Amino acid sequence: MSAYVLALFGSNFIAPIVGGWFANQWGWKWMMHFGAMFAAACFVILYFFMEETMYFRDTLEGLEDNEPIGGLVATDNPVSAPAVGGIREKESRESSSNASQTSGVVFAGKKTFVQKLKPFICMPGRPTNAQMFKAMLLPLAIIFQFPNVAWAGFIYGINLSWYNVLNATASPVLSAAPYNWGTGLVGSIYTGPVIGAIFGCLWSGLVADRFTLYLARRNNGIREPEQRLWPLAFSALMSCVGLIVWGVGASLEMHWAGLAVGLGILAFSCVTGGSIALSYNIDCFKDISGDSTTAIIVIRNTLGFAMSYGITPWYTNIGLQNCFIMAGFLSLACTLTFLLMVWKGKALRKWSAARYWKYAAKTIVSH
Repeated sequence: MSAYVLALFGSNFIAPIVGGWFANQWGWKWMMHFGAMFAAACFVILYFFMEETMYFRDTLEGLEDNEPIGGLVATDNPVSAPAVGGIREKESRESSSNASQTSGVVFAGKKTFVQKLKPFICMPGRPTNAQMFKAMLLPLAIIFQFPNVAWAGFIYGINLSWYNVLNATASPVLSAAPYNWGTGLVGSIYTGPVIGAIFGCLWSGLVADRFTLYLARRNNGIREPEQRLWPLAFSALMSCVGLIVWGVGASLEMHWAGLAVGLGILAFSCVTGGSIALSYNIDCFKDISGDSTTAIIVIRNTLGFAMSYGITPWYTNIGLQNCFIMAGFLSLACTLTFLLMVWKGKALRKWSAARYWKYAAKTIVSH
């Protein structure tokens, strides 16, 4: 998950480095033409060389080999969760066993290159068109029915907001006095965020995962999703420091190297916050993680969109120094809400258990 967030944010940090010098040499119009050509090349690669790998499962994770104790029924009772997949799993095992005893297991043949290029295909187990349209609205319902998901989306959105702050202020600050940088140099300042994003990936991927396993061992080998949240304490501090160093440093005309460090620290917090929030969401509700992740993206984009419009009047009205001191402590307060989830997150998951198994069972029934 940290690698995904690194690719998401890191690619956006690398693009200004390349684009700044390209625009400096060829002009901003050719920058648009280059973007169109790059998109066209990506389309060719995606269409001709990347096969669709979607697969619809008819069981829930961890329940594939359980002995059935009931039918596949969507219920509000979380205790009935082990029964999910009961009859269908039994029939599947029986049919698979019979097939193995008579004629062996039969697998679908390998697709030809032309078959892989088909734009539309009916996959086994796919939902009906009506179910697909209902699924479009499901993420909105999840936001209001699963507090853990809503909070994860809030944390992810806050971190995207500070990324938008970086983008909205880098050029106005560095292209004005006393720096007076051109587009190439302004793009080069994103070297700091690229380095910060890489360290953020290592922190939220390697370090945070090992720390989570350490906490699980102390908890008699039981891993809780909330154990993953503790590394957000360092992310909260780094976000506050990065925002203040960038904004106050620019206001006091700090050397550009200090500003680059501040942006790198801010990028570190963006990657770690987004990665941990997404991982926490999946840990909480794995069997509806597709829809819950969509719900998180809705919240993330809404907050990021709002910040994109609000940051310019914010810092122009009260000044860079006051704006970013306020933003730093706002970021610290928002991220430290993870302490509330460490305290009450498990209780909220229990409160949502009935709805979770209901949605999970409906997903399997519909397929």
